Amino acid sequence: MMKDIFRQTLSQPPQSAPDGRKGSIVLVGAGPGAADLLTLRALNRLREAEVIFYDRLVDPEELELANPKAERVYVGKAVGNCAWPQDKICEMIVAEALKGRRVLRLKSGDPGIFGRATEELEAARAEGIAVEIVPGVTAACAAAAAAGRSLTERGVSDALVLTTGMNRAGDPLPEATRHAQPGTAYAFYMAVAQATRIRDGLIGLGLPGTAPVTVAVEVSKPGQRVLECTLKTLPETLEQQGVIGCATLLVTWPKTDAATQNAARRNAAKSTAPVA
Repeated sequence: MMKDIFRQTLSQPPQSAPDGRKGSIVLVGAGPGAADLLTLRALNRLREAEVIFYDRLVDPEELELANPKAERVYVGKAVGNCAWPQDKICEMIVAEALKGRRVLRLKSGDPGIFGRATEELEAARAEGIAVEIVPGVTAACAAAAAAGRSLTERGVSDALVLTTGMNRAGDPLPEATRHAQPGTAYAFYMAVAQATRIRDGLIGLGLPGTAPVTVAVEVSKPGQRVLECTLKTLPETLEQQGVIGCATLLVTWPKTDAATQNAARRNAAKSTAPVA
């Protein structure tokens, strides 16, 4: 049935915007890369779009599913490279919508998770432009699926933290480990360059250096790799395996470590307590 829905969608001719219609903007999550991880709604919006602004990590196969008449504009950004600053992207998508066009902003993963969606939403709404968000499969979910594991586990982790190792230019690096405690699973986005700092931060808070780490690289793409290492060896593993680009780091701090951590705190308090 699902194949029939896809076939029907692709067989329909793209819709043309009527003259005088006010433009619109839709922020679409392209998922981690594989075209078959797009949602049906994302596919429909691709078929309706008249101009598409797409990111560096969007797979070319996804663009092949779009309206063949749609104009395609590459606005990719690499970490540390702002050839397409965010304010310029906002300006461009708004300008096209004000021409009465259906504008689609195609973002890897999910637009609302480290996807700079807020700036684009605000820019559109400031001009009274209708805007829609189409969610996508985010990197953490795709990484766990590629590794054949769950992000959370009953009795082991009852909280999930999505965090990033990077921030916008000029801002201090984020406190990526500030929520670290037993019973929590972590997914670190854009954190390869900060692996040493993250490792030291987690170990400093009490997570053992022997804790397992999953490194998911280029998930759902032809170059996909899933690496396993310990927290202590994380930076060295990334260097030895040549991981320098897009990867997601998954770490779980089990609830069972809570007792050990509390005992360590009690012992530390006793050792610093004044002698009567």
